[in-house]
Amino acid sequence: MGVIEEADTSSKQQNLFHLIKRYGSYLSLNISNFFSSFSLYNLDIRSIGAIAGLAVAIVFTWRLLRSPAGGPQQRRQKRQGSSSSNPGLTSHSDASVVPSEIYDSRAQNVVDELFQPLKPTLGQIVRQRLSEGRKVTCRLLGVILEESSPEELQKQATVKSSVLEVLLEITKFCDLYLMERVLDDESEKRVLVALEEAGVFTSGGLVKDKVLFCSTENGRTSFVRQLEPNWHIDTNPEIVTQLARFIKYQIHVSPVRSERSAANVFSAISLEQFFGSI
Repeated sequence: MGVIEEADTSSKQQNLFHLIKRYGSYLSLNISNFFSSFSLYNLDIRSIGAIAGLAVAIVFTWRLLRSPAGGPQQRRQKRQGSSSSNPGLTSHSDASVVPSEIYDSRAQNVVDELFQPLKPTLGQIVRQRLSEGRKVTCRLLGVILEESSPEELQKQATVKSSVLEVLLEITKFCDLYLMERVLDDESEKRVLVALEEAGVFTSGGLVKDKVLFCSTENGRTSFVRQLEPNWHIDTNPEIVTQLARFIKYQIHVSPVRSERSAANVFSAISLEQFFGSI
């Protein structure tokens, strides 16, 4: 009977070792998302819930794997008493194995359910991809607006619905400036009205004074140089190339994939695609 007890205990220790090893693998695969969720900028209910979930999982798994109340010695005495009163029972009865398997199975299910990879929120992705950059400049045409030329703005201005969520997340923790070249004052008014109707100004992170207009492409370059952002977002490859020496990071938005003009320039078919929201 002592051999069975030792084998049972050894099996549980091995299972506990495998579960701890699984937990370690889980943390190594998700370490960046795990720690980003507890950053000083994002200590929210989701982060607290993740901490609580991990604590509950560890405690519950340990309790499921520990020996039943009374310990091995008490179980051994009961089994010995049972064997002496029922000499016909074999020492290899399946009844001594089933409870251990049930406990191990339940513990494994708990681990499988609670140790799922943490899916980062869009806000966390934006922070990570922007490397906590605090100031961002972005052109409007082709990035925020459906239109792609100043001539189109003389007729209409339409905010891309797919970019709104990303744009609002950026305004939550970045000093964002939008800018564009226009041909007349009416175009300016259309752009501001389109942004206002889309709800861009309601979040409090972006105000109309931070939407800048100029009459030339060089004017936009001058805006960016003066503001000295951590990131600039543009569709004009010439401007992106010119600014590569002065701006820490840039995103070149183009429907056609192009080679990176510099190590600090990233390419994407859209702003929302760069942040993986579509």
